[in-house]
Amino acid sequence: MSKLLVKNRKANFEYEILEKFEAGIVLFGHEVKSLKTGGGNLTGSYLTIKNGELWLEKMNIALYEKATLPIYEPTRSRKLLVRKKEIDQLTGALNTQGVTLIPLSCILKNNRIKIEFALARGKKKYDKRESIKKRDQERRIQREINR
Repeated sequence: MSKLLVKNRKANFEYEILEKFEAGIVLFGHEVKSLKTGGGNLTGSYLTIKNGELWLEKMNIALYEKATLPIYEPTRSRKLLVRKKEIDQLTGALNTQGVTLIPLSCILKNNRIKIEFALARGKKKYDKRESIKKRDQERRIQREINR
């Protein structure tokens, strides 16, 4: 049983998803509380591999309203918990031109916060137009069915 906390809405529009993964994330206690109350944003965030570790960059987690911290950086780098074998696999896949790692969503699974991320390739402008066209056709069909 998993609960969706934050979703990257633009990910499926901007990128072609090649393969999906899931990883734990290292957070402070007040960040967990903030995410559970809806204080997160994945827009503009990405993943990098530094020194054999996977890091989530630019994810914005708002300061929890009851936390009393003098200094807090909402977009700090956060470490993801992934096996070394998976990191090696991702490193090999990232050598392909045009492929990147993007976060898709943040979920609560078995009382643990997880990040779903994907190996993705950026869409071209004509691919995006095709996605819009397909979505509009599906909406029209649903409207006709519901009449």
